[in-house]
Amino acid sequence: MKISIETVVKAPIAKVWAAWTTPGDIKIWNTASDDWHTTQASVDLRVGGEFSSRMEAKDGSFGFDFAGTYTQIVPNELLEFSFGDRSAKVEFIKSEDGVTVRETFEAETENSIEQQRQGWQAILNNFAKHVEAKQAI
Repeated sequence: MKISIETVVKAPIAKVWAAWTTPGDIKIWNTASDDWHTTQASVDLRVGGEFSSRMEAKDGSFGFDFAGTYTQIVPNELLEFSFGDRSAKVEFIKSEDGVTVRETFEAETENSIEQQRQGWQAILNNFAKHVEAKQAI
C-alpha cells in the first residue's frame, strides 16, 4: 500500500529543493516532534548515491537510522529513492502559492497506516516551517 502526504511551502523552488537536499538543513527540520532531533545527515545527490539521517529521542532513550539510495533525480522537480525493500518519491510542484511538496511512500507493516501518515506528515510540516522561516530572513 502507498501513502501520500503533502504540504505547500511558500518559498521559491530553489530554496525548497536546497533545504530538502542539504544535510545542515535536514538536521534542523527532520523531526516529527519536539522531543526528537536529527543528529547526523548525509546526502550524495546523484542516481545511485546514498543518503542517511540519524533520528534520536532527546532523552537518549531511542534512536534509529533512516537511509536509502537515490534511484531518480530531476532537479527542482523529483526525487525517487529506495530504502530497505521499500521505495518513495518526493515531487516538487511549483505554483503561484509556492511549492507543493508531495511524498508518496510504501507503507510498512509494523505501525498503522494512520501512525505512518501522521509521522511523515509531521516531518513534512516541520520542513515547510523551516523553509518559510529561512525565507523570511
